[in-house]
Amino acid sequence: MTEKILTELRAVSVNLKNCIISGIILYGERKCVIVNITSDCAFTEGDKAMAEAVLRKYVPQYFECTAKISKLAPDCEMVKRKIKEFISSSSKAIAVTLDEDDVKVIKTEEGFEYTVEVTPSLCRSDLCDKLNKNLKNVFCGEFSGKMVSSGKNLENLQVEEKPDEIEFEVPIRTFEIEDFEIIEGDKIQKTAVYLADLNFSAEEVVICGTIENLRERTYTNKNGTEKSYLSIALNDSTATAYITYFIRQKTSEKIKALKVGDSIVCTGTNEEFKGELRYTAKVIDYGKIPNGFVPEKRMSKSVPNVYKFVSPQKYSAAEQSDIFTENYVPECLKGKTFVVFDLETTGLNSSPVSGNMDKIIEIGAYKITDGEICESFSTFVNPARRLSEEIINITGITEEMVAPAPKYEDVMPDFYKFCYGSILVGHNLVGFDYKFVDYYWSRLGYIFDRKLIDTIPLSQELLYLSNYKLNTVADRFKITFNHHRAVDDALATAKIFIELIKIKKSLPKLQ
Repeated sequence: MTEKILTELRAVSVNLKNCIISGIILYGERKCVIVNITSDCAFTEGDKAMAEAVLRKYVPQYFECTAKISKLAPDCEMVKRKIKEFISSSSKAIAVTLDEDDVKVIKTEEGFEYTVEVTPSLCRSDLCDKLNKNLKNVFCGEFSGKMVSSGKNLENLQVEEKPDEIEFEVPIRTFEIEDFEIIEGDKIQKTAVYLADLNFSAEEVVICGTIENLRERTYTNKNGTEKSYLSIALNDSTATAYITYFIRQKTSEKIKALKVGDSIVCTGTNEEFKGELRYTAKVIDYGKIPNGFVPEKRMSKSVPNVYKFVSPQKYSAAEQSDIFTENYVPECLKGKTFVVFDLETTGLNSSPVSGNMDKIIEIGAYKITDGEICESFSTFVNPARRLSEEIINITGITEEMVAPAPKYEDVMPDFYKFCYGSILVGHNLVGFDYKFVDYYWSRLGYIFDRKLIDTIPLSQELLYLSNYKLNTVADRFKITFNHHRAVDDALATAKIFIELIKIKKSLPKLQ
């Protein structure tokens, strides 16, 4: 069906001859369908009207139908990056033999041509067919390519010996409980675990904090009887935990009297359920964190010695003179390293307080050293859960793309190594992306020295725009990119960051 619609769309206007459908969003309650179309040519309102006329035939009459067209002109570097990304996920054997110069891309009138140099025994013509199809799903235009022999001999390739990592168990921090008062327990609890350290499974864990949110909910047990339980968000100034408590009849009156702002002590289990740690309180009593409590600085696992699953790639600096409006490096960028990154996730829940934390499905990052983009870090992440249709439509990332990817437990140590010692930069970094990496790093015992720059407030300070979405700010600097893919959003943000610093001529205050 999609191919049929695309054929009709490409036939209605020369400006849409290479277009792709980059996403379909359905709003059931509003009875509205929005189809995102990407073209490599400038388009007119007439093109939009003709596209909507085509789409109208395939959308039920009781739904509104809107076409949103955007222009994308990929460059050779973007295509090269996608080729390497596809090979990395499709053939590990080929990926480990590739050097930076083994993939070559040239732009043609119709699209792009590429060659991939591989060892003779690994040449696969069928891979190019699959690669062409993948590229057409991401970019506009035609793609043709071939694999050629590089003359490399597998026997002569040297594989670097990777030393074993030294196991390090992060100590669990505790604090003394003040003003303890029994509600339903039979034991005086003296110490509680920091909520920030609640990333382990245990049969009995004592926690303490102030109630931030409290809701009474109901469920039906195996006997068909309706029962009540509390959903509580508890904060101890180091983190917020989302806990469950099943109400007992004999203490229900006292427990139901609890309210937001009360300080309590919970004794319960922390166990894994469907890939997530969940805390269930068995006993609730009164108790407070110490007056004037200053959290003890948490120790972190050491930086991994080597990259195990995802290694950074060199980023060609030769084209950077064409990227920026002014070809100079501000003094404030010299002698410093920044990692600009972006994530795609299974949803927008970036806090376990709201329930199940969403998962990372793609990481895209670029390292800036002395004002020059010099390295990239890119990977899909297997979320160990199904992707919603909405996320697939928005990002273009499918189940097939993330299924062979490493899980966060494997990826996050490599990403920590890539980021270590750098200032982190992102668009809505503080409000979204950093919350994810901080959460998943801390679950593995990695604590990042928080040094953050968010390009949204920086853009608001320096630019006058109708809004400060990433694509709006990118348009201000004539930066084109494939929106809603982490690796492309990260590169666009890196370019934007450098341009903003050129305007400001100094670094903003770290957040």
